[in-house]
Amino acid sequence: MNKIFRPSIQVLKSIPRSLHPPNLILVFVHGYSQSTSIPKKQQRIRDHGYDNYMEIEKKIRKVLKVQELILSQPNSMVSSAKLDNLSRRLGFKQFEAGRFVLKFPHIFDVFEHPVQRILYCRLTRKAHIQIQQENEAVMAQIGDSVTRLRKLLMLSNTGRVGLEHVRIARREFGFPEDFEYSVILKHPQFFRLFEDKESKSKYIEIVEEDPELGVCAIEKVREKEYREKGGDAENIRFSFIINFPPGFKTGKYYKIAIWKWQRLPYWSPYEDVSGYDMRSLEAQKRMEKRAIAMIHEIVSLTVEKKISLERIAHFRITMNLPKKLKDFLLQHQGIFYISTRGNYGKLHTIFLREAYSKGELIEPNELYLARRKLAKLITLRRPNMDHEFVYHRRETMSNHFDNVYLDQVKIVSEKSWNEVKVSNNGQGSDSSGSDLESDGECCDTDKEDDCHGKQTD
Repeated sequence: MNKIFRPSIQVLKSIPRSLHPPNLILVFVHGYSQSTSIPKKQQRIRDHGYDNYMEIEKKIRKVLKVQELILSQPNSMVSSAKLDNLSRRLGFKQFEAGRFVLKFPHIFDVFEHPVQRILYCRLTRKAHIQIQQENEAVMAQIGDSVTRLRKLLMLSNTGRVGLEHVRIARREFGFPEDFEYSVILKHPQFFRLFEDKESKSKYIEIVEEDPELGVCAIEKVREKEYREKGGDAENIRFSFIINFPPGFKTGKYYKIAIWKWQRLPYWSPYEDVSGYDMRSLEAQKRMEKRAIAMIHEIVSLTVEKKISLERIAHFRITMNLPKKLKDFLLQHQGIFYISTRGNYGKLHTIFLREAYSKGELIEPNELYLARRKLAKLITLRRPNMDHEFVYHRRETMSNHFDNVYLDQVKIVSEKSWNEVKVSNNGQGSDSSGSDLESDGECCDTDKEDDCHGKQTD
């Protein structure tokens, strides 16, 4: 510290004491103080609650692939050999699909065909009920799907989004499989579907924007927080809900930077900023905060308040998002959490921290609850399912041999008893002591029985 302030001290010595301004030392000290801006590069702090959520989600994705494969087959069942061949297209290794279905007995039913005598796989009754409940929940919220798609198109600069980009993120936004017909073509007053002549790609365009839909989810949260807790209106007007993960270190200067960033005004994601001058530093800061609000709104439109980073990257150009999205979001770990679990670190899932509490959604919907039932079926499992059929076969064969052995023992005992009875009839009736002796000899070893037989002969 002495080396840092040495130039300022030399400058003060060269100036006469009578000319020293009262605030001159403060000016020099402020020039060498630490920065009160949010660092551009930050290390990601893990939150095991979200990572454990993604571990189950990884299994759900595999289960959904196998379910789709089984339902596409005749009679909705597939043989073990055919399952192994077809599952390789889904990313499974050899014999991995068979071991995988045995791990989840509440979803997949493995049985032996009564005629062909080979193993087949089908879905259980619980799995069929869960699929039916999820489909009913999707169809029941078609109106909400229309609203989500309208808001998504309003976030775009041109009011249009690629059809394929929406199709890839269909599950995250809760759209049905036939959303091109049930959501887009069935509502021509809201959407227009056309094909670009140059790229030959289909696009969805909004017919007319609704100002009532141009209200962000964070604005509703701010209003709720202000009514319940109160506080300074200037501090809440442009603020976000921040909950840092456990173990995240915040120093004094970082807290000052967060406080300054929370009060920084920005343009709404639904506002058209094409006519604004972006050359100033203040405008660039506002655009960066607007990008955070844009991603916050996209994640808020999803059913489970989470979406992969790769899905958001499809809308990067049309929504003025920065290029390095991962580094950009790591600057705001109190708002979002990026999980790398689920696909060997290749998949990045963004969670909205304010929407979750203890690994569960705070305000769940019917579609979310139907999907969580599949997660519960995955967690319900019996140990050593890989060897269930081996043990069952061994137990069956063991019971069979035991029954055969008991039958043989019964025949031998009856034969011995008949021989003893014949010998007693030939020798005449003996005393009660001889009867007890003969009964005792019959209970001895086989060698003694043979000897007794020779004596009777």
